[in-house]
Parts: sequence; C-alpha cells; structure tokens
Amino acid sequence: MAINYRAVTHCLFDMDGLLLDSESVYKTIYNNIVSEFGHKYGGEVAYQVLGRPELVGFQIITDYYKLPLTVEQFQQKYHQMQQDLFVQVRVMPGAERLLRHLHKHNIPIALATSSSKSSYELKTKLVKPMFELFHHQVLGGSDPDVKEGKPAPDIFLVAASRFDDKPDPSKCLVFEDAPNGVQAALSAGMQVVMVPDSNLPKDLTQKATMVLKSLEDFKPELFGLPPFTD
Repeated sequence: MAINYRAVTHCLFDMDGLLLDSESVYKTIYNNIVSEFGHKYGGEVAYQVLGRPELVGFQIITDYYKLPLTVEQFQQKYHQMQQDLFVQVRVMPGAERLLRHLHKHNIPIALATSSSKSSYELKTKLVKPMFELFHHQVLGGSDPDVKEGKPAPDIFLVAASRFDDKPDPSKCLVFEDAPNGVQAALSAGMQVVMVPDSNLPKDLTQKATMVLKSLEDFKPELFGLPPFTD
C-alpha cells in the first residue's frame, strides 16, 4: 500500500549523526571518560543521550554510571577531548548533495541542533560552505528561546518561526537520526525523515514518518519538493 506524505515547503535539519558523523566522536569521548572509572559506554544509555543537549547528556551519563564527578567536571573533561577529536568530523553520505539541491531550488532550509555555539563552531570548521546554505541556524545548547531540549518540540518550533514567512509546522519536514529528535519533530506537528544509526534497535524508529538508511536514498518529490535531476 502506497503511503501518502503531506507536501511541505520548508526543511529543518539536525546536525550530529545526520549531516556530520559526530555521534561516533561523541561515543569515543564518552567512552574515554567512563572507562577511567571502569565502565564501557554504549547500549541503553547511549540511546537516552542521543539528540539531547550536552549538559543533559552529561547528567544522564554521570547518573547512569554513578560517576564520582559533577556535571561541571564531566564537561571539563569533555571539552578537553573535543578540541582534538571534533576537528576532523566527516560529512555524512548524501548530506551536501541534498542541502545544495534544496538551496538551488529556493526551498528554505534551517539547522536545528542541540549543540552549543562553541561546539557547533568546532565541528563545522572545515565544512563552513555547506552550513552557509542554511537560512538560519538554531543552536539549542546556546539559544535562550529554546527552553526545553529534544524530545520537547521547542527547537523545531523556534526554527520554523525564524523563517521570513513563518510557515505552519505542518509545512515543515524534519530530518533526524535520533529517537529524541523524532519525538521532538512529531510533538511540533511536523513530519520527520529518520536516518538512524544502523545499530539502533528497530523499535526506536517506528514513530518516524519515513526511515532511510542514508540521505542518499531520499526522494524529495514524495513530499512535494523538486526531484533530483542528476
């Protein structure tokens, strides 16, 4: 049975794990920190942290492993390691092609990431031109208008409101990799295309409007957007 998707006019993109392969770097850093205390990072706690604002993620990890650290101490260790590891983050397959395609056809696009401004600057340092395609960027970790992080809908509602024509949420299509982000998009009244990590349990992908293995597989015309011609 064919699924009918609603036509959209605007697109909103998560960043970590969707446009940039930064989730693997996060995992490395988190594992380095918890391994100091005899633990191995992964499994259930990793899915809880996916897509959350940094400080929320630090708190979840600290509580889960009962680490003898304050969130501030965890953050300090994290920032020391990220300086070295985040600079070489690679772009995910199909990401730049899709962004350039939408931009070329004047489809308004925005970034909606839980990252803070400093983290965003570090991760995008070598791929600035790609991120300049966005009409605007909402950096949830630093933006005072984003009161609650994902899975709350705030970040996507704020991102939609900052387009010049302030589209209705139903006209916005979100691209996400994390269950928390998918829930945020749905709570905002938006359709959401999910490109999950291949190791993510299938039951955590069921709420998404569409699930893809890669952004390379996305067909814009299914949502009323201009099709690829190349």
